[in-house]
Amino acid sequence: MTWSYRIATIRGIDLKVHATFAVIVLLAAANWSDLGPIGMAFGAGLILLLFGCVTLHEFGHAIAAQRYGIPVREIVLLPIGGVAFLGRVTRNPMQELVIAAAGPTVNVAVIALLAPVLYLIGEPVSLLPGFLRPEGATPSLVEALHWLLGANVSLVLFNLIPAFPLDGGRMLRGLLGLVMEWPQATRWATTTGQTLAMGMGVWGVLGGQLTLVLIAVMIFFAASATDADERAHAVLSTRRVGDACNRHAITLGETDRVSAVIRYLLTSYQPDFAVLRGPRLLGVVRRSQVLGALAQRAGDLPVTAIMTDCLTTSADQSLADTRRLLQESRSTVAAVFHDGDFIGLVSAEDIAEAETVLAFVRAGSLGRPTRGALRQSHAPAKA
Repeated sequence: MTWSYRIATIRGIDLKVHATFAVIVLLAAANWSDLGPIGMAFGAGLILLLFGCVTLHEFGHAIAAQRYGIPVREIVLLPIGGVAFLGRVTRNPMQELVIAAAGPTVNVAVIALLAPVLYLIGEPVSLLPGFLRPEGATPSLVEALHWLLGANVSLVLFNLIPAFPLDGGRMLRGLLGLVMEWPQATRWATTTGQTLAMGMGVWGVLGGQLTLVLIAVMIFFAASATDADERAHAVLSTRRVGDACNRHAITLGETDRVSAVIRYLLTSYQPDFAVLRGPRLLGVVRRSQVLGALAQRAGDLPVTAIMTDCLTTSADQSLADTRRLLQESRSTVAAVFHDGDFIGLVSAEDIAEAETVLAFVRAGSLGRPTRGALRQSHAPAKA
């Protein structure tokens, strides 16, 4: 996410805070402003303690994912909660169930710690949810413990709502995945999430709760995106990446210069160019690198001066797996090899186009394509 700033790195995971996080701290301070500077500091401290619990919640997800070998890119704290960005999704029902349940389990552990502390100091223990400032509350350690207990109960109950992509929705998908195919389980879970999101949105509008409306909108579109991603995976799993890469693309030699790439950019739709030494791939030159060289007025450089390394994949790998590799490595293009020989490049845009074509094929609008029939959208105008 843009506007996110790293504040720590734990277990190789960057913990970041979004710039808008300051809004929730200011609102919390304003909620206690009638008690002066001490009250404002207390309110801000409460929200920081709460987001400490949110951070632990997200690390619960992250550590569970890491135990299954799933990389975790970062955790970002936002005004409405935290998000753990996993390097890839899992399609194993039990893994989904465990990873989703790990977050709320951390909050239950916090509750199990706070409740005995309150009991031992002679305070009544209430497991009622609550985020709002209690009537007549004043800054004190006991008040902070009571509030933090209610807030963690709220976090558990909210996250267990079976509205995908909340933890409850992911747990629902994991449970459904144990008894049905994963795409079908995803469709059931995301449809349930969208239905509940619409209900939450209506409730928020009628009650004037803008935050609830915002959360409902995010749930609805996140569920829709997940369902679309799962449909794409099902389609792309049916074809090899070797069937979608452009085997007739323009290639560059190590003696070519930037001026040659500019001519190709002007006369073709091809944005990526492999730099070869005979049959050996040296690197890849992208349109953005050429434009960067022009912006720096670096002159007519050899292409080897601006080329970069490229992710590699086998021609026999599925389009779905190749897309996952691109996402995990945050790359946009990969070099395709068959029996050790370079045969072409494939980009995220190529895979998206292949998905569109294959979706029509799967729907019966076209006959099944023969191997190698898919072509890239940026086929060159000249060789």
